[in-house]
Amino acid sequence: MSGTWIHAFITWIHIAGGLIALASGTAAVAARKGGAVHGSAGTWFCAAMLVLGVTAAILEPFRPVPGSPVGGIMVCYFVLTAWMTARRREGRPGRIEKIACAAALGGALVIAWGGLTGATTPAGPGPVFAFAGLCLLAGLLDLNAILRKLSPTQRISRHVWRICFAFFIATGSFFLGQQDVLPQAVRGSPILFVLAFAPFAVMLFWLIRLRFAKAIARSRQSGLLFIGRQPQIEA
Repeated sequence: MSGTWIHAFITWIHIAGGLIALASGTAAVAARKGGAVHGSAGTWFCAAMLVLGVTAAILEPFRPVPGSPVGGIMVCYFVLTAWMTARRREGRPGRIEKIACAAALGGALVIAWGGLTGATTPAGPGPVFAFAGLCLLAGLLDLNAILRKLSPTQRISRHVWRICFAFFIATGSFFLGQQDVLPQAVRGSPILFVLAFAPFAVMLFWLIRLRFAKAIARSRQSGLLFIGRQPQIEA
């Protein structure tokens, strides 16, 4: 009985963390970047996602079809590294980044080993190896950040893609993985897929904007100069 009560309690904490993550993540996306609202909402989002990841790691082995706690651990990894990247404005990594790098590379090996040995999810080995590849890529990018100082653009890009991927875990888990709690009329609706994958659209927008920030600034400057130099036509 006590085990059932504890499981239910952790489940409700997991649900609460997910709802707070959805609300705060949406607020952070909508707010002006670098402002107080963005920073506050981002902090709430990171805290909620850490709760989500920890509780997921605890609950996964006790599902009807037992899962691996590695997924929840990797959620914490992406959130922590994204948050620390935003805080370390000088672009230099610290001890947390080094530990995270080792965790990502080790996690990639564990996940890939699970796929090779058949310890996969019901969806098959494909998603397992895809997730292992993502963890390997993240770990290698961590190693790159440790070995060299990141420029401001690289630092912000690192923050953007990691936080958006963490946000996708929240939106995907809710809008696609929890459709049974939604009204019958919207279950299976394309709108749910749009909402689930919206963080990727946000990620692409900001990565492209960061990549071409200088070109965009020059274009705007040229446009303003052109407007300012237009000859005045007398009536």
